[in-house]
Amino acid sequence: MISEAFKTVFDTSPLVTRFTPGRVNLIGEHTDYNGGLVLPTALELGVNLALSPRSDNKIHIHSDKFDDIAIRAISDTATEHWSDYIVGAVIIANETGLLSGGVNVAVSTTLPFGAGLSSSAAVIVSILKAGRELNHGQHTDTEIAVLARRVENEFIGMPCGIMDQMAVAIARPGQALSLNTETLNYDLIDLPSQHKMVVMHSGQFRRLSEGRYKVRKEECDAIKIVLGHNNICQISDAEFASLSHLSAPLQRRAKHCMTEQRRTVKAAKALRDNDMQTFGALMNESHISMRDDFEITLPEIDRLVEDSVKLGALGARMTGGGFGGCIVACVPANITKMWVQDLIKVNPQSFFVC
Repeated sequence: MISEAFKTVFDTSPLVTRFTPGRVNLIGEHTDYNGGLVLPTALELGVNLALSPRSDNKIHIHSDKFDDIAIRAISDTATEHWSDYIVGAVIIANETGLLSGGVNVAVSTTLPFGAGLSSSAAVIVSILKAGRELNHGQHTDTEIAVLARRVENEFIGMPCGIMDQMAVAIARPGQALSLNTETLNYDLIDLPSQHKMVVMHSGQFRRLSEGRYKVRKEECDAIKIVLGHNNICQISDAEFASLSHLSAPLQRRAKHCMTEQRRTVKAAKALRDNDMQTFGALMNESHISMRDDFEITLPEIDRLVEDSVKLGALGARMTGGGFGGCIVACVPANITKMWVQDLIKVNPQSFFVC
């Protein structure tokens, strides 16, 4: 229990405890900062957090993943330390009236690091929601998600979109969040019971802060300048044709955004209609686009996706920012256990997540 860990470390009980789920994106990759639709779902795995205010401006942090107690302050800047996400969240919480001063924090997670399952967003949202609870704040979950994105964009320096924060702030396990990232309007769609969305780790770990994600964001920004607007995902075939003078890589990036948007719209409808054959086919098309047009997959992940479908998944795709992490597959519920075992046999570096 996170409250017991908090008491062991800080010799007092926490004032707030909470759980925030991780997320896996079913389809709609790299569309959330380009004006598109995304379709993530919340996981059973996530972040447990316990928190109490301090009388000074210090931030003392215990994590079950690290041996040291991080001692930081609300005047700190990001230092690439594991505690940065919590520090940034506490700073933003102070700026917006969700907290006043420092905190003692204990955190534990069942989410693997470097897996693309939004452990960072879950930690940040947990801090912000804990502050809201402590101070009876009026911020909506959507407003909490927007503040959480500020932490990543402004404090961490990660140019991410809004999908992760909205998914972990709003969705619950068993629900998919059909989110318009331009307007922040959303619908919650129940996942079908006869199929499982299985998350498998490829065994390839990555950090989004290492730079390759940022390069893709910069490429999309260059396309937006040429278009004269920020919504690459909504461009027409004619607008896409007008980009023919751009370099071949930029044309491919635009093609992915445009076609991924159309796939995600169709996928949300298929999920509502319980048309899982169509949903799986769209997942497969999405992975091919990430591989060939957005160029963010790895050979090990491509093989894992290919084997997933060969072994009986209706569809499979890499999920997350790219260059490592997890795949998600739509698998008939009655074969899921055997499917996982068979997939690990032919991909021994992979492992089951949820």
